[in-house]
Amino acid sequence: MNTLIWQQDFAGGGTDLSDWNIRLGNDLLDNEGNAVMSGWGNGEGQYYTGQAGNLYIDEEGLNLCARRETIESSDGRTFAYTSARIDTKDHFSFRYGKLVGRARLPVGQGLWPAIWLLPQDQAYGPWPASGEIDIMEARGRLPQQVSGTLHYGKDWDHKRLDEFSYTFDKGSIAEFHDYVLEWDERSIRWLVDGHCYAERAMEAGVMPFDQPFYPVLNLAVGGWYDNVAVDEGALPAVMTVAGIWVYQ
Repeated sequence: MNTLIWQQDFAGGGTDLSDWNIRLGNDLLDNEGNAVMSGWGNGEGQYYTGQAGNLYIDEEGLNLCARRETIESSDGRTFAYTSARIDTKDHFSFRYGKLVGRARLPVGQGLWPAIWLLPQDQAYGPWPASGEIDIMEARGRLPQQVSGTLHYGKDWDHKRLDEFSYTFDKGSIAEFHDYVLEWDERSIRWLVDGHCYAERAMEAGVMPFDQPFYPVLNLAVGGWYDNVAVDEGALPAVMTVAGIWVYQ
């Protein structure tokens, strides 16, 4: 895993968002673009935009900013928060390798930043059958902890979740850290700053993690992951991604 196959060096100032899709709204969509569930399937409270106040690049990196502001959707729904979500579907995906994401995360109750992977092609069917790999997600009210998770299972009624957590000995999510996924046909490993805190062996015929997946970055407000009231005093809140590097 020492050949660099893709990089987004946002802090270096040489990367734009041409490899990324900027997602909009509050609805989880099917493959045809039809809304199937509000809250992106997670009870999230924000409305994603591509506005400069929510998504911008500066000298520190790519910034996803959650704000307290009222916005109305085209179908008349009103939302109290805006934020940003981007992904590389149909632009970049990979199967097996090492992904390094260097990021600084916001602290505050109700904030939910994440770096994760979704399947480029749903070879085994709709979620969760084709899987989801969460490289890093955090609960803003628990700044000393991050988690890595696998989602899979043949359907919604049989969905499975393998979640592993890491607690910082020093510092918190409010500083830059390297969040790393190492993935091969035998296992998936999660690391923070070079320390491997979890490994999950692959189960043939059970787990769908043998297909290409694409990266997703987002900063949610609210949602079922923590299911607590949002601390509006923590807004605006920024998730800064200095860069992403993928090796094989």
